[in-house]
Amino acid sequence: MIETITPPIGPFFRFPDAETGMKALDDAGLLDGDLQFITASHDHALDVIGTISRGGEWDEEGNVITLPTLLDGWHVNYSGELPEGWEEFVVEPENPVRVWA
Repeated sequence: MIETITPPIGPFFRFPDAETGMKALDDAGLLDGDLQFITASHDHALDVIGTISRGGEWDEEGNVITLPTLLDGWHVNYSGELPEGWEEFVVEPENPVRVWA
């Protein structure tokens, strides 16, 4: 029998702001020496989303008609052993903006 493996769709994390999120990534060893994201290894997968916006409207020339709404926080998807201190930033969105493929 062939077993079907369902990929994880989280956990999802919302940090209060980019500064807090970047510090958490750095503390977890998920940034390289140039402060670039280490998005994957044998032990983890990282998807940095950042600020999430909803809606907005632009005309044909790209001019803003209606500004998008910015959601609170700075968002990250992470799969792997949970880094220390990240528990307080776990969120469970009803409709995630981005999930693992």
